[in-house]
Order: sequence, then C-alpha cells, then structure tokens
Amino acid sequence: MHISIIPETIFHIGPLSVTNTLLTSWLVLLALTAGAVLFSLAVKRMPGRFQAAIEAAIEGLLNFFETIGGSRETARRFFPVVATIFIFVLFSNWAGIIPGVGSIGFHEAHDGKETFVPLFRSVFSDLNMTLALALIAVTLSHFFGVVALGIRGHFGKFITFRSPVAAFTGILEIVSEIAKVISFSFRLFGNIFAGEVLLTIIAFLIPYIAPLPFLGLELFVGFIQALIFATLAMVAFSSFTVAHEEH
Repeated sequence: MHISIIPETIFHIGPLSVTNTLLTSWLVLLALTAGAVLFSLAVKRMPGRFQAAIEAAIEGLLNFFETIGGSRETARRFFPVVATIFIFVLFSNWAGIIPGVGSIGFHEAHDGKETFVPLFRSVFSDLNMTLALALIAVTLSHFFGVVALGIRGHFGKFITFRSPVAAFTGILEIVSEIAKVISFSFRLFGNIFAGEVLLTIIAFLIPYIAPLPFLGLELFVGFIQALIFATLAMVAFSSFTVAHEEH
C-alpha cells in the first residue's frame, strides 16, 4: 500500500514536471471539452429527455446561485465562471474514484527501494492544484471588483489613510484575502485527500466488496465539495461588486 501526500512525476515537458494529478486534470478537461462540443452539436429546439435533464440541472444551479448572489442579475453575471468551476471540480473529484485511478502505474527505484507510482491520481489530492484554483477564484473576485468599481474604488477598501481605524481595517482586509486563499485550498485538499486515503486503506484491508459503500459516499462528498467551492467563489465575486455598489 502506497500513500503519498506529494504527487508523483510521470514525465517532463522541458522544464515542466507533469505529475499524475496534472495529467488527470488534463484528461478531465479534455473529456469535458469533448462532451461540451458534442452536446452543443446535439442540442435541439424540442429537447429530448437527456437535454431536458441537463437544462433542468442548469436552471436549478442558476436558481441556487441566485439565492447566494441576492439577485437574478448577479447570478447571471457570474454564472458562466462559477458553473465552470463547479463542473470542473465535480468531475475532477469523481474521476478520482474511476477504477484504475491510483491503481494503474509502474514501479521505479528510489533510494534503493522499489516504489509504486500511480499513473493517474485524484486531481485535488494535490495541494498545488487546490492552491492554483483558489488563486484563480480570488484573483477573479478582484478583477470583477475592479470592473465594477474601478481600480481606485476597489482597492481603496484595502489601502486607505482616511483615519487610523480605516487603515487598520484595510490591513485586516488584506489578511482576510490571504486567509481566503489558504482556506479555499486546504478545505478542498483535505476532504479529497482524506477520501483517497480512506478508499486506499479499505481496498487494501477488505478488497472488492467493502469499498463499494465508500465509493458512493465519495460521489456525494465530491458533489458537496464542488458545490461548496463554487458557492464560496460566488460569495467572493458578489461581495466585491454588489455589496460595494449598494454602499
């Protein structure tokens, strides 16, 4: 049984080390892109059952984000981004429990010991991946804030010398943004890595039948974690636009 908190390098493209988590994320993106293209080509004016189900799911997701953003307009403004984040995180989480992920690989020698290196691994069991996604979400929140309020209007919340209290509050806001990146990263990483460890241990101790209930649990956890991350992103986006505009 091999459990590593550090992703394993599979190959190199120049100076870039391609890890098993990065490779899995590329395959997920490729599958989602292909699925989106095929679905767009198959869309009909009179939807069938599958198309109707997809449209109902999208409408339900939009309604959910409307309750988070506070208005239909806000939900529609940020929906393409938060829905993309939700779908990518969801299918990346679910890809981690596909048979073969974590079990198909090769052996290589490290310090005189033979170590198993999985070819594929759950994307967000790598802290680098969750940190990158968190940085993207937080950076986009500031971008939307600048678009809505301008550079001075947005960053005036963080850097102000109107009074000592306002200056100190600005420092706290900066610390809050740094903490937000850390929180986003470790929340998703901790849950997904813990699930990966649990499945590995159960499959090692009692293979074949025993892991099945835990696979169902991981499907649910993967959905919840994707929804939570997208919800937090929606809150971050709207807080720098709607809240400022109202004030």
